[in-house]
Order: sequence, then C-alpha cells, then structure tokens
Amino acid sequence: MSLSLQPITIREASAFVDRHHRHHNAPQGGLFAVAVNDGDRVVGAAIVGRPVSRHLQAGGYCAEVTRVCVLDGVKNGCSMLYGACWRAARALGWRRLITYTLKSESGTSLRGAGWVCIGEAGGGNWNKKSRPRVDTPAELQQVKFRWEMSI
Repeated sequence: MSLSLQPITIREASAFVDRHHRHHNAPQGGLFAVAVNDGDRVVGAAIVGRPVSRHLQAGGYCAEVTRVCVLDGVKNGCSMLYGACWRAARALGWRRLITYTLKSESGTSLRGAGWVCIGEAGGGNWNKKSRPRVDTPAELQQVKFRWEMSI
C-alpha cells in the first residue's frame, strides 16, 4: 500500500477521528488538519490546534498535534502524519510543536518522525471541585509523555 498526503478540512478530519480513534473524540476546533490516503480513500488524519495547556501558549509560537488517527493496519501512517504536521507548522511560522502519548503507548511513530520525548507530563482526572468535568475513563488518567519538535 502506497500512502500519500492530502489536504483535509478540520471538519472532515474531526469526523474521521470521531469514527475511528480508539479512545478519544475529535478535539474542539483546530488550526489545520492533514490526511493520508492509500490512493482510494482517507486512511488517517491529524489535527493541529493551540496547546491545551494555557501555560504552553505563552509567546504564541507553540502549536499542538491534538489528534492523530489511522485505520488499523496502515503501516507508517502515523509517522507520515506527524512529519507532515511539523513541516506545515514550520511553514506557517510556528517554532514549536508538541503532542502527548499515554504511558501505555510506545511513541514509535513519533520517534520515526524525529520527535523528541521531553518527559512525563501530567495525567490524572481533570474533574476538580472548582472546575467540574465529566470523568474520563481510568485508562486515560494515566501519566502522559510530552513529545516535541522545535527549531
């Protein structure tokens, strides 16, 4: 299977993520999206937005890959999307691009695209007395790792 990148709207990428991501729905909004196809159909999509953490938004030159999703069996699709996200972000003037993986995820696709693991970053439940949230499933409350590409 030969993969190719293609443009995709945030709305189309969000619909793909909602249908196929194994543990998350699509994020609210985004800055841009990119897809990968096998010649006949979209088999993966990535969405880039502003950083979820407001502390990382300081300075305005940091963006975040908020979702990457490929169909099962699509070899190298995630790495291709992560690489494309960084190239597009750089072309648009971003100086830093981040993303997160769960502790249970290997990060192989990120390493394959040249990303660097910065270390542990949070985890846990976002539901606080002062800021009520819908409880997230326990498997998503584990420690996460932050990955980064920067100039």
